[in-house]
Amino acid sequence: MTVFAVEYVYVAESDAVRDETRPAHRAWLGDLAEAGQLLASGPYGDGAGALLVFKAAGEAALTDLLMKDPFAEAGVIAGIRTTEWSPVIGLLAEHAS
Repeated sequence: MTVFAVEYVYVAESDAVRDETRPAHRAWLGDLAEAGQLLASGPYGDGAGALLVFKAAGEAALTDLLMKDPFAEAGVIAGIRTTEWSPVIGLLAEHAS
């Protein structure tokens, strides 16, 4: 499994839709965390996006998974940047391949 850092950029002026969709989005993330696929996630302080850290078999599998996010289905994500990441120090280092 590979660790990936995923950055979401939210659609401007999408606060109301995100607020409405957030419970389903967080439930989806919670299920992935319980399954060991999601290592960490949270919004940026300015509200313009979020950082998520996943373990996945590959980038294609991760991309397929991200399309199932209720935020993606609601159309509030303007952009996604996915980067393979190798945490070497700290709490997430044990997950690096």
